[in-house]
Amino acid sequence: MKGINDLFQQAQGLQEKMANMQEELQRKEVTGESGAGLVKVTLNGQHEAKSVSIDEDVFTEDRQVLEDLIAAAITDASRRLAASQAEAMKNLTGGMSLPPGFKFPFQ
Repeated sequence: MKGINDLFQQAQGLQEKMANMQEELQRKEVTGESGAGLVKVTLNGQHEAKSVSIDEDVFTEDRQVLEDLIAAAITDASRRLAASQAEAMKNLTGGMSLPPGFKFPFQ
């Protein structure tokens, strides 16, 4: 019976670590950029935009260029956030690989 009890304790410990990690990731903010830093977008762990910074030099460009730079910065921030979440999960699970497409609630 000791083996089963150990397994349950490990599962409970992992569950607690997962909950802590989820809270931490939701508070995390990442900044993506485009145009060599001309446009920067900061997202929180829930993929909500927290800020947008546009260098004044961009305003001399046409509207389409600015829209493209904003979209690219959002995409960059989103990718950075996903990479950060994946790294946190890898650290939590000790590198254990999960099935492709497997998503936790915070992703």
